Amino acid sequence: MSAAPLGSALALGGGGASYSRDPPPAAQHPLLPSDHAAALIEQCRSTHNLLQLHAAVLRAGLHHHPIVNFKLQRAYSGLGLLDRSLSLLRLTPSPNIYFWTAAIHAHALQGLHGDALLLFSDMLSSSVEPNAFTFSSALKACPLRSGRALHGHSLKLSLHSDPYVATALLDMYARGGDVVSARSLFDAMPERRLVSSTAMMTCYSKMGDLDQARKLFDEMGERDSICWNTMIDGYTQRGQPNQALLLFRKMLRSSVKPNEVTVISVLSAIAQQGSAGVGRWVHSFIDNNPIEFNPKVGTALIDMYWKCGSLEDARAVFDSITDKDVVVWNSMIGGYAMHGYSREALELFSRLRAEGLQPTDITFIGVLNACSHSGLVEEGRELFRSMEKDYGIEPKIEHYGCIVDLLGRAGFVEEAFELVQGMKIPADPVIWGSLLAACRLHNNMALGEKIANFLVSKDLANSGTYILLSNIYAAVGNWEAVGRVRTLMKENGVEKEPGCTSIEVANKVHEFVVGDLSHPRSEEIYMMLEELNALLRAHGYAPQTELVLHDLEEAAKERVLGVHSEKLAIAFGLISTQPGTTIKIAKNLRVCADCHTATKLISRITKRKIIVRDRNRFHHFVDGSCSCGDYW
Repeated sequence: MSAAPLGSALALGGGGASYSRDPPPAAQHPLLPSDHAAALIEQCRSTHNLLQLHAAVLRAGLHHHPIVNFKLQRAYSGLGLLDRSLSLLRLTPSPNIYFWTAAIHAHALQGLHGDALLLFSDMLSSSVEPNAFTFSSALKACPLRSGRALHGHSLKLSLHSDPYVATALLDMYARGGDVVSARSLFDAMPERRLVSSTAMMTCYSKMGDLDQARKLFDEMGERDSICWNTMIDGYTQRGQPNQALLLFRKMLRSSVKPNEVTVISVLSAIAQQGSAGVGRWVHSFIDNNPIEFNPKVGTALIDMYWKCGSLEDARAVFDSITDKDVVVWNSMIGGYAMHGYSREALELFSRLRAEGLQPTDITFIGVLNACSHSGLVEEGRELFRSMEKDYGIEPKIEHYGCIVDLLGRAGFVEEAFELVQGMKIPADPVIWGSLLAACRLHNNMALGEKIANFLVSKDLANSGTYILLSNIYAAVGNWEAVGRVRTLMKENGVEKEPGCTSIEVANKVHEFVVGDLSHPRSEEIYMMLEELNALLRAHGYAPQTELVLHDLEEAAKERVLGVHSEKLAIAFGLISTQPGTTIKIAKNLRVCADCHTATKLISRITKRKIIVRDRNRFHHFVDGSCSCGDYW
């Protein structure tokens, strides 16, 4: 290797550069002993100074010295300059196992798994025998199939029982979801190290077996932050936020301090639970502890706040982040979209581009969602076109879902259907459901039947398909067809998901279903409902009985509407909180039109802000109006 490829900047002497962190350049030494060169290289922390040291090594003729060369290779890898590190390996005459292992480890660490495995193969071709550290490094880069091959190779060399190799093998099987092989290795370990137990726990967690994961967690004599984070995140990822938060509280009582990874998982759990109060406490915990407030933590806070219904807090966090990346912008755009503030979402999209950031596929999901929630058809069409044309982003199923929903809600049902038929990827149940909902909304029975029959014939129908088709028939009074669909549902074992609304009061979540009488305060709740109904009628409210898709008398339909789960939750909120307090409820299905109309009036009558989170979006009811503009 010559000095020329390193560029003229490597020339030593003069320059007047400052080296506040690194040792003085090696060029100041007329003779450079190898041990001194190796020590200087090991201490080097900047690319600029490392290049100068490399030039000095070349001038001193030490570039083939094995220790100096090895230190250079590792130093380049440590600074992320893998191309230079690899060049040194290739130019080293007969590199030994340490050179190869360092290169394999560096590439695996950077996520360049294919390159790491190619290096392992090249090493074997060079007749260099791997050691335990080589195997443990290479296994980090292995998918299941390659990992099994390396397992076999380690058996031939009798290295499989080495603690590092055994742990790496367990981790490889765990990542690949092979629980049986991972557990077999785990049980065979004479001494279970903390990292091995964590890998096994991660495997169980990934496969959804949280009971086994927790059993291992509870059996651990010592636990580090990785153990705690793995278990907390397992609960969060599997939709058990209460368990995640209970474990977090237990962690706070232990000697292990939460870190950035912990709070990100915990904030995600809070977002699922919907408790803004708990979220604010965790936010305060972050501010008052040595946890770096970086874009990742900021994004988790933004997500948590808007998913808990507090868009103002989400925006405050967004504005406080100085080094915003595109993920931060995407989170805030998504929040505005879900809350129905579509113009604000599009304004942020414009600002993102003005900042010189490149939108991602997630960005476009956010802005297309915003257009869908406000009926901004032309803007949505243009954004959908520009994805591929201007940004080279090929639409995914989520983007198609947004544009189909937008067109369908706005009445362009045939256009939406044609778009689905021309999709490059198969439509999923969500898209077909959006089309059927649009058919029902705009009374397009012919297309609705056509779509439903197609889904049934292709075995693609789910409970939503049958229910929407039933509702299409019921909306026009075709009760015979409704009966046929419901019979078909029974024959196929399809059950309708029951509507359920929850509300959190004093850190306790209360759930209601239609006509619920199980709550301890039911008598007070129904008394409040009677009072509300009288006030609603005095303000011109008339129950929308046409929405009750059952063949019932008008009075019976009114009674059904009057005890919807949303109304029960709001009534409970009114009797359980101080006047003027914002009421926040969450429904597992789309909020019904009658409840939407009633809630607008209740917000005016009671002078309360009411925030409703349904399956698709947030509704902010204030003084008789809703943030959705009655478009949802």
